[in-house]
Amino acid sequence: MSMTFTSDVAVMAGQVTVEEAEELLEWLVKHPSASVDMQALEHLHAANLQVLMAARARIAHWPEDTDTRLWLQAALNS
Repeated sequence: MSMTFTSDVAVMAGQVTVEEAEELLEWLVKHPSASVDMQALEHLHAANLQVLMAARARIAHWPEDTDTRLWLQAALNS
């Protein structure tokens, strides 16, 4: 599993796959004021990106990887 959840933060690490999108959506619906930590994220499947966009998730930490960070910031900050 490349995502872990606390009561107020979803932590993404490594490769977040399409299979995890539903779980992310359910968690964000139950925790609307929570944030997402992507610091250790290497790849995010587009299904998860769509969930983050629809939920207007608050990002606590962006990915360390420059390319990943730039495209996610462009998608999520628009």
